[in-house]
Amino acid sequence: MSQPPVFDAGFARQFEELLRWRRDVRRFKRDPVPAELIETLLTQTKLSPSVGHAQPWRWIPVAEPARRAAVQESFSRCNADALASYDGERAALYARLKLEGLREAPVQFAVFSDHGTARGHGLGTTTMPEMLDYSVVAAITQFWLSARVHGLGVGWVSILDPREITRALDVPAQWKLVAYLCVGWPEEDCDRPELVRAGWETGG
Repeated sequence: MSQPPVFDAGFARQFEELLRWRRDVRRFKRDPVPAELIETLLTQTKLSPSVGHAQPWRWIPVAEPARRAAVQESFSRCNADALASYDGERAALYARLKLEGLREAPVQFAVFSDHGTARGHGLGTTTMPEMLDYSVVAAITQFWLSARVHGLGVGWVSILDPREITRALDVPAQWKLVAYLCVGWPEEDCDRPELVRAGWETGG
């Protein structure tokens, strides 16, 4: 059996900095991202924990203009509905927020949880089937941190209708949309969340 590595105090400080600088990015440069770097990040997600070692994550790249347009249309409708749910200053603040990078991000993924996977033989999901989805979230977190190590930014877009995205991407019915991710080089780096800088919690 191999000996585990020793993570010293210097590494611990760097890891805390990594967590601090892992921010949700909405403002991307349009510069391309090397395909081999994306492949490396996806390979590293396989190191993520998963219930029963089921590895239920399904990463679907979204590159075709028609599919991206469908995602943008879904966001526009859902965002309009969300805006309508606010009033006054809160609505005005919401309208000023940039909540996605769908037009700029060079790499985009829809990440699904495969509820029909045979891998893992159902271990750990009989009483808590939601563990499949949690496993996908864990993989996304590891992808996000790995991307940050290489200077990439990631943005998680949740203002979407999962049914519309599932239809647009023509995936199996037993797949559940967990995340839509925009990936690319950030226009700027900041260790404070954009919503904090915009005053979302204190404004309105």
